[in-house]
Amino acid sequence: MRELPRTLGALRASGYRSRSVKEELRENAVAALRAGRPLFQGLIGYERTVVPQVVNALLAKHDLLLLGLRGQAKTRLARKLVELLDERVPVLAGSELNEDPLRPLTRWAQELLAEAGDDAPIAWLEREERYREKLATPDVSMADLIGDLDPIRAANLRAEYSSERALHYGIVPRTNRGIFCLNELPDLAARIQVGLLGILQEREVQIRGFPVRLPLDVAMVFTANPEDYTQRGAIITPLKDRIASQILTHYPATLEHARAITAQEAWDRRGGGPEVHLPAFLRDAVEEVGFAARESDLLDASSGVSARLTISLLECVVSNAERRALLHGAASTVVRPLDFDPALAAVTGKIELVYQGEQEGVSNVARQLLGEGFARTAARCLPAVQGEDAEDEAAVFGPWKPIVDWFGRGGTLELSDRESDAQALERLSAIDGLEAFVRKHVALAEPERELLPAMELAVEALHQAKLLAKEELDRGVRYADMLGGMLGELGGGGKKPPKKKR
Repeated sequence: MRELPRTLGALRASGYRSRSVKEELRENAVAALRAGRPLFQGLIGYERTVVPQVVNALLAKHDLLLLGLRGQAKTRLARKLVELLDERVPVLAGSELNEDPLRPLTRWAQELLAEAGDDAPIAWLEREERYREKLATPDVSMADLIGDLDPIRAANLRAEYSSERALHYGIVPRTNRGIFCLNELPDLAARIQVGLLGILQEREVQIRGFPVRLPLDVAMVFTANPEDYTQRGAIITPLKDRIASQILTHYPATLEHARAITAQEAWDRRGGGPEVHLPAFLRDAVEEVGFAARESDLLDASSGVSARLTISLLECVVSNAERRALLHGAASTVVRPLDFDPALAAVTGKIELVYQGEQEGVSNVARQLLGEGFARTAARCLPAVQGEDAEDEAAVFGPWKPIVDWFGRGGTLELSDRESDAQALERLSAIDGLEAFVRKHVALAEPERELLPAMELAVEALHQAKLLAKEELDRGVRYADMLGGMLGELGGGGKKPPKKKR
């Protein structure tokens, strides 16, 4: 690696050319496009929607406003912009504002260059150090963002208050020659938003009215949630008008995109403990819970449902399976539908209910979402249940008939996470026709490991089709015939399952 210049003279001799941050982003984006290099990898589902708009804004040297509901990777996208910065840039050593040696901003820098000339020391700033972000909250002040007079500093330096030496710079000037991201812009007080106008319009700052002119070189990125416009605050019109590109983000549109995002973010391959196998159809059930939540009338659609819901749900589901294996001393286990209910905590904290949902209760709504996820998954991988209103009498319940008849004869199924996988499989295998039905109709990647969760899913599908009653027990569930379940509640118990004929 060639040694980097360490003085101003060596820098000039190297042929270094000054570029603004936006010129740098544009030229590096142009080079990436010409070389066919993919931009912003890891932002799944944005390849044909958001990413082209961001690239267009960079080519136009625009500031950005990323507008979308929570959990739509707005901050991640802002951080990805760092990839289009140069690997490192030269700065005047000791400068608080990362000043370009060829374009000094402050009087301190100008005096240093006048005194030291070509011997002025140069430092190098890595691209990761050129990105700063701040969360906008109502208590953020102008001093935090822009800067303020520091009386103690002025006294120590024996400087007048109007002197640059008496200033303490905020985070925006300290991001000079970099990218500054302000998250949740509407939460910023209106009077503070006004302070950003000069930076966006003229690239200058003013501190307490003193004539300090700092033509900053900063690429500005803002994020906002549309809900904030009516709930907590608003972006003032002059500021919004000066943000050249407003880009709408979105949730994953397809199951494949949702699955890929969760697989990328979730910690499900852990090591150091029992091996936990997650069947593909239950991975899909996790994603279907997210889709069901975003379509539910019981949830506040304007608040959105973050992708973090499915990430957390998958992690908790895997954790419950892992816990079961540890309790039974098993070296491996498989995720089952039974593991979803103990993972409710991953759902209840990430949904905002409307009035009707609040009447239902957050736990009941979360259970409904889990059930809807199972129902949607079963609809894709299992035959449809033909109810008693089927046109052809022979088609009533279709291939489900032996299973439905077993429960109709008084059979009940109890499952508990106190049991091992082997014990649960024995209980499920006692149901007439269930094992043969699952082996025939479910595409099992690993039949011996995935048979148990597939059988549980089939029973849960009958409950979602309103053919079986389901009762929540202490650390488990009981399935019974719908009519038998109601009679059992009235009579204090139900019939015992018939013995399986050998």
